[in-house]
Amino acid sequence: MPDKVQTIPFNFGGLPPDQSLWETARVVFLPIPYDLTSTYTAGSRRGPLAVIEASTHMELFDEELELETSRIGFHTLAPLEAVASGPLDMIRRIETYAEQAVREDKFPVLIGGEHTVTLGLARVLKRKYPRLSFLQFDAHADLRDSYEGTPFSHACVGRRLAEIGPLVQVGVRSLTEEESVFIKKGEVRTFFWHHLIHQPDWQENVCQALTDEVYVSIDLDVLDPAVMPAVGTPEPGGLSWPALTACLRRIAQRKKVVGFDVVELAPIPGLAAPDFLAAKLIYRFLGEIFGPSLPRFDHSRALKEE
Repeated sequence: MPDKVQTIPFNFGGLPPDQSLWETARVVFLPIPYDLTSTYTAGSRRGPLAVIEASTHMELFDEELELETSRIGFHTLAPLEAVASGPLDMIRRIETYAEQAVREDKFPVLIGGEHTVTLGLARVLKRKYPRLSFLQFDAHADLRDSYEGTPFSHACVGRRLAEIGPLVQVGVRSLTEEESVFIKKGEVRTFFWHHLIHQPDWQENVCQALTDEVYVSIDLDVLDPAVMPAVGTPEPGGLSWPALTACLRRIAQRKKVVGFDVVELAPIPGLAAPDFLAAKLIYRFLGEIFGPSLPRFDHSRALKEE
């Protein structure tokens, strides 16, 4: 019989079994490799596995927060098999997939896939938190009522979220005339990127527009494509890493975040940086959310023990 060799578990963070059990995990990851309605550059279906792979190479000690967030326990579900019968069927499938995690008070983190997948988890959480509001980081308004024959296209996800609960958008820099009219009617609160660059404390204004309970959806194209080129529909301009993480920190400090997603990573073969950024973003946001319940690293004690 061959000697037992050590292998890296394929889960978020590459955690050993004792730190990744369903029973003890506070966070559950839901990878959803789906991009049926993608309309420019396909490939976001490969995003979830690329993020998980990248996460196995992260240092689990967060140098900025000075803590090891993974100690709260992470469980990664098997990737959800896609259905080709249409996006509404897929959304319903995601609801079923996410239901147990929400019911058992796990903190859900959805990894997409195209932006449509947000709606499945959003529906489940809205039933549990009736006053839930939604915070959408995105280069695109995604407020079309229908696109290419379906109201459940990735280009309609903001419109559908606004029908579920109050919607706040951040970083938008691309939209249609129809979507502009919808925004001006006051149906949603949209913080356009070209306005943010002139508002030094825009994060506070975002907080004030939300209810106390928040679901956060991060389309990675909200970032400047110089920072995040691996997206299906890149747009010039956009948020920097410090700006995005500063806003997420403020939200975590001021609101009860009940779940979040990171979507629209379309991996570029041979370019690992975007995949790693997505993994680190997820880990950093979890650190901001759960950090107050975790002990900070005591440097003075460690030095004395040496």
